[in-house]
Amino acid sequence: MESTVTKFANFIEKSADIEIPNSTLHSAKLIVADCLGAIVGGMAEPEIRMLAESNGENLFEILDNNKKATDENISFLFGTAGTVLEMDEGHQFAKGHPGMHVFPALLAAARNKGCSGEEFLRAFIIGYDVGARIGLASNLNPKMHPHGTWGGLGAAAGLAVLNKMNARDASEYLNIVSSLTLATSRKTMLEGATVRNSYTGISNKMAHVGLVLLRAGFTGEQDGIKSIFDGVASNKFDDKSAVELLGERFEVSRNYFKLHACCRYNHAALDALWKIIEQHSEVKNINQIKKIEVQSYNLAAELNDQNPRNVLACKFSIPFAISTTLVNLDSGVLSFTEIMRTNKNIQNLCQKVTIVEDTTMTEKTPDLRPADVHVLMENGSTFKAQVTTNRGDWQDPYSEEELKQKFISLTTRLWSQKKALNVYSKSIKLEKIPLDDLIKSIIN
Repeated sequence: MESTVTKFANFIEKSADIEIPNSTLHSAKLIVADCLGAIVGGMAEPEIRMLAESNGENLFEILDNNKKATDENISFLFGTAGTVLEMDEGHQFAKGHPGMHVFPALLAAARNKGCSGEEFLRAFIIGYDVGARIGLASNLNPKMHPHGTWGGLGAAAGLAVLNKMNARDASEYLNIVSSLTLATSRKTMLEGATVRNSYTGISNKMAHVGLVLLRAGFTGEQDGIKSIFDGVASNKFDDKSAVELLGERFEVSRNYFKLHACCRYNHAALDALWKIIEQHSEVKNINQIKKIEVQSYNLAAELNDQNPRNVLACKFSIPFAISTTLVNLDSGVLSFTEIMRTNKNIQNLCQKVTIVEDTTMTEKTPDLRPADVHVLMENGSTFKAQVTTNRGDWQDPYSEEELKQKFISLTTRLWSQKKALNVYSKSIKLEKIPLDDLIKSIIN
């Protein structure tokens, strides 16, 4: 019986002949634009600027082939930048972020290859597919953070397609990268340990390290995916679900996008809260709020920190997400900053927000991500709202205009609106232009 690695390797070898529907191609372009927007927005953060400077790099100029930046450094910097704002897309079944684990590594490598936008998109689609499929087939150790785990294999799959690997080399490559999986800690997320923001960058970098090892003659263990994700990083690996409808169902078409600048597990509660805000203006008077009760699924219920110690911890706190949204009437990037974390009104409101698990909601995941929010006022009034799934999921997608405005809002932290619109336009028609056209628009 063929191993999962072998099936993925054959999938990679034959990728040039796989018919990719126009709808899948369109989904991939939206994800590419979203990843790029998150990276540019993240580049405005001081620690990312410092990280770039410590490597002697100058933000986006590192994409210029005339510079000496390595693919490894570009992948690391962009992957980390794309994570820091918590605005990158994700995949509810994989329980992670395949796009940001694939795009930086692929962009770094493709800048040297003179490939077409269509070739790049095909490699991205396959890489995303492999990464997401390993994620959905895995039952990660609950103490692990999903960043930096299976994502490196998604990046490796994309690089294998870009390099036109045969099945034998692709198999060895995937086996090598399997052993470069990070043992990430979930506590970093919950405590706000910002090293967590680097996991995605390291994973992208490891895909390139694995490529160097392969070319140097190194080997990996046989069936590395099964070995690592069926007993080491993951308690169980479902081989069948990993390859179900492989080449027919593309996971880029089952992704989600984010408009709230925080962990996805906050989003159902925020979507419900926005319903209340829109229908009951009384809640805007935060001094009259007595308490806020949230019921949601198990992973959301973990985000119960009423006193987050830094901005990252704020992004993984439902009490903070609820409070800053009510105070600012906004749930974007500017609502999750150090200024907001220390805002007394937000801090006081956080103490009034509680989150508990509803087991019936937990049973509905991962297909649905429900939440129920009750706002109780000092005068005895109660306002309620419930959502069955997050906005931005493939079942309830954002409009393309909403995603475009998100891209502009993130990229204009560094770029002019004119440049932002130009880069977005090239991203959305990427299959019709050389990849270099997109890269030049980013650099210039």
